[in-house]
Order: sequence, then C-alpha cells, then structure tokens
Amino acid sequence: MENIFKYYQFSAFFKDESDVFSGNQIAYTELNNTHYLIFEKKEDSYTLFVSRYGGRHEIGKLKPEILETVVENYDKSIPEHRVALRRYLE
Repeated sequence: MENIFKYYQFSAFFKDESDVFSGNQIAYTELNNTHYLIFEKKEDSYTLFVSRYGGRHEIGKLKPEILETVVENYDKSIPEHRVALRRYLE
C-alpha cells in the first residue's frame, strides 16, 4: 500500500479528530480545491472515500459536506479496486 500512497501523493496518515472516521488514521490526496480522496486505516484494512470539504485544512477536523465510500477493504491485488482509485486520479 505504501507504493500507492506515494505514487498518488497521499498525505501522511494522521488521526481523525472530527469523529467522522471514528478517530482512526486517515490520509488524503487532493482532486481539486474542494474534493479529496481519503483512505481510512482501521487496523490492517483500508477504506477509500471521495469527499468534499471547504479546504484541506478541514480534513480530519470538520465533517465533510459530502462523503461517499468508493471501496471498503481496499486490496491492491484486486483489479476492480485499482480501477476505482484510478477513475478519480487519472
């Protein structure tokens, strides 16, 4: 997973303080000024979300305006999971 985070320029993981992600670790990458992809790390699994915030400074601190689950239990070896991620980033 580290290669995916680096390749798509996700932020370092940090603790969610908004309670949207239950205090779990999250990392994000920017799609544009208001839309972001977020990986939530729960123990050894990752869930990918697409979200809308007023700006990156709100991520992990405030509730997003929009939050949709893209892939639960993301597994880079599953082609459909990789396609879902690339759909937003390429």
